[in-house]
Amino acid sequence: MTNGKIVRKRPYPSPNPAIRLTEITYISHGLRVKGLLAEPKAEGTYDGFLYLRGGMQSIGMVRPSRVAQFAAQGFIVFAPYYRGNRGGEGRDEFAGADRYDAVYAVDVLKQFCNDNIHVFGFSRGGIMALWTAILRRDITSVVTWAGVSDATATYWERTDMRRMMKRVIGGTPNRVPEAYDARTPLFEVEHITAPVLIIHGYRDENVDIEHAKQLEFYLKDANKRYETWYDLRYAHQYPPAKNRATVHALCEWMKLQ
Repeated sequence: MTNGKIVRKRPYPSPNPAIRLTEITYISHGLRVKGLLAEPKAEGTYDGFLYLRGGMQSIGMVRPSRVAQFAAQGFIVFAPYYRGNRGGEGRDEFAGADRYDAVYAVDVLKQFCNDNIHVFGFSRGGIMALWTAILRRDITSVVTWAGVSDATATYWERTDMRRMMKRVIGGTPNRVPEAYDARTPLFEVEHITAPVLIIHGYRDENVDIEHAKQLEFYLKDANKRYETWYDLRYAHQYPPAKNRATVHALCEWMKLQ
């Protein structure tokens, strides 16, 4: 079957009466993968917004309220669950072959929106967003918020994730460094054609600020367009009021690209 082909749709309860939610099953490398689509009910032509979740398996799963929040900013949003989640086929690989679930999710989005596709990744979603921008040439903008950019650094920083990463990736960075390098988009940023916005809090204990600083370094070295919104006060999760303000600001930034 064709990558990005939709094979099933089912209505999904929406927390916002102005936003329609639909669970989509689509094809990625022959696997049936699921995700959540959010559409404003108001008539109009909308940009596409690819929402790439953080976490792994059930941790950090797509939340309908978060997807609807971005759709309410004037986008058609699609948030893949990634393979192996919520009944989808295959297994989550932490930016291995599952990166193509994000890449082909763009083709899902294009069936509902105009030609502008914006990519947003939070936490683990940051590494997925960067790979999507590397592997496609039809991306309008990229935002990585508290985003992972280095798989090796994640292994050493997150002792709570090491067992999972060894199982999924095939060993430690010392044992299989090439497998970690193959998941790290920093070495391929020269292929990004879209402007990148990097958002990160200095107090982030889940994804160290160095992920943002390294991404900035590599983008600058490759002479790419980028912008940084760093904040000295905040950690991985911003307080509610700051979170809402940042969501609005990043969406306005996207619309200007």
